[in-house]
Amino acid sequence: MAERNGLDGKLMTLEDAVARFVRDGSQVAVGGFTINRNPMALVYEIARRRVRDLHLVVHSNGQALDVLVGAGCVGRLEIAYGGNGRFAPTCFRFRKAVEREELLVEDYTNNQMTLRFLAGALGVPFIPSKSGLGTDVLALEGFPPEVRGRDGVAPHKAYLMGDPFDHGDDQVALLPALTPDVALLHAQQVSTDGTVRIKGLTFADLEQCKAATAVVVTCEEIVPADYLKLDPDQNALPPFLVDAVVPVPYGAHPTACRYFYDYDPAHLNLYKAVAKDDDRWSEYLEEWVYGIGSWDEYLDKVGGARLARIRANTVAGYAPGLDRR
Repeated sequence: MAERNGLDGKLMTLEDAVARFVRDGSQVAVGGFTINRNPMALVYEIARRRVRDLHLVVHSNGQALDVLVGAGCVGRLEIAYGGNGRFAPTCFRFRKAVEREELLVEDYTNNQMTLRFLAGALGVPFIPSKSGLGTDVLALEGFPPEVRGRDGVAPHKAYLMGDPFDHGDDQVALLPALTPDVALLHAQQVSTDGTVRIKGLTFADLEQCKAATAVVVTCEEIVPADYLKLDPDQNALPPFLVDAVVPVPYGAHPTACRYFYDYDPAHLNLYKAVAKDDDRWSEYLEEWVYGIGSWDEYLDKVGGARLARIRANTVAGYAPGLDRR
């Protein structure tokens, strides 16, 4: 009984977690990278609830970002890169929203976004960097003056200054810290005491979670606390940082979750085709998001045969022989 105490009050359904932690206007950090370990089950639930005017802050995201933007959930976005690799070098709904001026976007480099989350995790208001000096990334601002300094938007994109310790004439860029209202993460395992384990690259996920006010984690499985204690160096987040845990097998589909399943090329090719066209996109939302009543229903729709094809080899961590065309 003591083992379960770590999850008391934290174990939730998708519906409860989104209703409690994601509201209109929230600043939301989304974990994962392009088509790896995106918290898709949470994203679909946010879209189904018709949450609006989110201020999305991401490192380099793909499928989760594109669905949220395409579903009209996002009003402002701070990002380094938005794409699904060869399936979409630039995410289609994201690109259309920018071209149509339906979305306010502030762009930073990959290094800058990681540092901004790190600053938030450290509890400092800004962090120095030389990334982007001499480029339009720092010279041009995406957000208009009327949104600056309010509702979680920094007064300046960056601030340039000389070295205060007189190590030369070089300038540094002071980057504003990010402290999201909530960070959404998909992980492979959470233990019964609430410890989170991520297998494979963590990207900027850990900095995002440590910078956020609240952390919601979906996971492939709940495992005994003693199991994660066998290799404690592989654990990613301690229980006290996690506010909600939602067990959802295949919760990153159609993106990959290392050692559990690969990305789903068939679904990503379908998505690529429909996301380019407004009418087909609306049909996709109705079929795959709004018309789905539960995560079990979603997995049934994907189909057992397809899920079996993308199942990862437990040694390699991916699905050898998967047709990725």
